[in-house]
Amino acid sequence: MRARITARLLSQVTPREREYEVVDTALPRFLLRVRPTGRCAYYVQLGRGRRIKVADVPHLTPDEARERATAILGNAAKGRDPLEGLRSGGQTLDDFLTDHYEHHVTAKSPEATAKLIRRLRTSFAHLLGRDLGAITTADLESWKARRLREGLKAATIKRDLWPLSGVYRHAKKLQLVAHNPVTDVDKPRHDSTGMTRYLSVSEEARLREALAARDARIRAERTSANKWRAERGYELLPEVGTFGDALTPAVLLSLATGMRLGELLKMKWEDVDLEAAQITLRDSNTKSGKTRHLPLTTEAVDVLRKWRPYAPRELVIGVKTSFKKSFGAVLTAAKIDRFRWHDLRHCFASKLAQRSVSLNVIRDLLGHADLKMVMRYAHLAPENFRAAIDALEARP
Repeated sequence: MRARITARLLSQVTPREREYEVVDTALPRFLLRVRPTGRCAYYVQLGRGRRIKVADVPHLTPDEARERATAILGNAAKGRDPLEGLRSGGQTLDDFLTDHYEHHVTAKSPEATAKLIRRLRTSFAHLLGRDLGAITTADLESWKARRLREGLKAATIKRDLWPLSGVYRHAKKLQLVAHNPVTDVDKPRHDSTGMTRYLSVSEEARLREALAARDARIRAERTSANKWRAERGYELLPEVGTFGDALTPAVLLSLATGMRLGELLKMKWEDVDLEAAQITLRDSNTKSGKTRHLPLTTEAVDVLRKWRPYAPRELVIGVKTSFKKSFGAVLTAAKIDRFRWHDLRHCFASKLAQRSVSLNVIRDLLGHADLKMVMRYAHLAPENFRAAIDALEARP
């Protein structure tokens, strides 16, 4: 449908069973979208498959929305960000996330975009319909107080505020808002060192025994299945090697390298040098965005050699899973409580600290940007503190 979008047209618009659009005759790339619910919104068409929401109908008049659409098209034609130099203009937090911020973070980190946007929408669901420039520090202080009353930990609240601050930093850079309301929120204090869960010697021994028992059971089941198939003339299933599947190699490599699960699952065989006993974590696969080189222990090299004949062609682990169910079953069998996959990373770092490896080296191996995150392991090397105190007592 084509017509000049005016206040009179808006008063005559009626919802239909299906969503429909009215293309403006004065500015052909400016349009009005009418939903079956009766809700209307202005959009501007930048190209095939790409639109930007200008505003919901109650927020701007047709002339104001057309003027804003003209500015957006002008920015796009000059190669600038379409929203550069524009105020929020009735744009809600939801609008900004959908029409702009999601594209921005996708360009920087495609893998993390969905999780980041989902966290923002979940944590600040009550603010999604608010104008982007109308959300205040007081609103966020009220949100924080409510979350604390609900029993959320200070660290969780800070993790929720951090991505929202990123949204406003970008909006401010584009001059859509004048101030980042997150900046002035009093951040709840929490112990960033905290308690670090790692395996005791006996727990690690039980974990390894449970993994070995699981592998043996999988091998026995495969042998039994192939015997049954052979008796009936069916095609045999592939033989199972030392490891029943990818779980044991993944656990042992995590213990030996301290890699994050995401880094482990993305690792390719081309990044593994068994002769030099080293793996390379590409910048595109690390949380810090920096390439990291990790030396391998003798055990890690042995695990990779045994796993290689049974692994997928490209990826070392070759599964898109968190191992939640299978790893949980192994922990139950090993009688290990309160332990997560990420704690395997703590095990790696804790062993290094107990062997007096410097925190700087541990930081580099873990891929942290600064020492703050590795200070949790400092207490595991008390001899370093003792040496420091002894230095005070030493006579010149």
